[in-house]
Amino acid sequence: MRALAGRYGTPLYVYQLDDVRAAAAELRAILPEPSRLYYSLKANPHPRLVAELAGLGYHAEISSVGELAVVEQVGARTADCLYTGPGKTRAEIAYAVRAGVRTFSVESEADHGRVTEVAEELGAQVETLVRLNPPAQRGRAGLRMAGAATQFGVGTEDFHPNSPLVKDGAAVRPRGLHLFSATNIAQEHTLIEELRTSIRVAATELSAAGLSARLLDLGGGFAAPYAQQGRRAHYPGLRAALAGSLDEHFPSWREGVPMPAFESGRYLVAESGSLVCTVLDVKTVRDSTYVVLDAGTNVLSGMSGVGRILPPAADIVPLSGPGCHDRPTVQVTVVGPLCTPLDVLSRARPQPVPAVGELVAVPNVGAYGASASLLGFLSRPTPAEVVLDGDEVVEATRRTLTTDAL
Repeated sequence: MRALAGRYGTPLYVYQLDDVRAAAAELRAILPEPSRLYYSLKANPHPRLVAELAGLGYHAEISSVGELAVVEQVGARTADCLYTGPGKTRAEIAYAVRAGVRTFSVESEADHGRVTEVAEELGAQVETLVRLNPPAQRGRAGLRMAGAATQFGVGTEDFHPNSPLVKDGAAVRPRGLHLFSATNIAQEHTLIEELRTSIRVAATELSAAGLSARLLDLGGGFAAPYAQQGRRAHYPGLRAALAGSLDEHFPSWREGVPMPAFESGRYLVAESGSLVCTVLDVKTVRDSTYVVLDAGTNVLSGMSGVGRILPPAADIVPLSGPGCHDRPTVQVTVVGPLCTPLDVLSRARPQPVPAVGELVAVPNVGAYGASASLLGFLSRPTPAEVVLDGDEVVEATRRTLTTDAL
């Protein structure tokens, strides 16, 4: 990484395709077979990562025309995409339909109505998954997206035989259900319980609504560390547990009726990415030690503009060679170069103190890194992004922020 930093400068994101392949194989191995697997581009829409996962049989779960444009750019099949999101506009629905997208997750009667209107106007036939917000589950999750009043999905009380959501139309046909209760669930027993409950709720609600499902998207929740050292979660009993639950509630699922589907972003790409930074300053103010990097929340904020995915607790790993890990550990606050007291990557955590000018790396930032950060804030340069296949650089890019005349 030191050689890459010398060539491309810092801040620098480095993605390893070998890690993506390993995670993709591991996820497939822990899920029931057959299953349809989606990569959630929101985690990282870098074209080389999207292309790699498409080549490994992962379809694209997208929620914007920008993400759809990446799918088109890499030559993946748009007809295999699942278009999601609680606030799809007529314009983006039309763009998606014209691009070949044929499956939409609908989250309300109004959302369903817009998809229907656009499909009719364009003379297209599309299929929908109704996103349900099922009852709450107990358990520890990184971010809960259902079980309480949220903007996602419809309540089970609004999913019934008289709802337009379950009616066949000339342009729109209901294909099944979409459930996604929580993300980043590290405990296997909790993830199993979440997904088992989703299967049970899906079977109950489909029967009550009189709808026969051909696709059952159970979401995800597969955990991986964020900006800290560690490995993605291990779920050795997940496959058997879910297969048993599917056997109980959907006896024909092994013949693909319905086809179970799962989504993942962070599990597939988090470990593939590191952020290489340069230490600009190290100083002690009263009793606090601060390490100032050339990378802050402008390049690694974890959605800080809308509430962090996780509190600021990034690890910095020295890259200076032998002896750099033998330094004394003290309570260190790691900050970026921005002119705001909110530019904090890690607050008062025990870490070795690096030297000014030294290179350090933040691990496990292949998901929710550059694309989830405040790249435009204070108009600082955007980070370079390098993709490695083994030791070979296969792509080196830098995102640009442009202003176009209207």
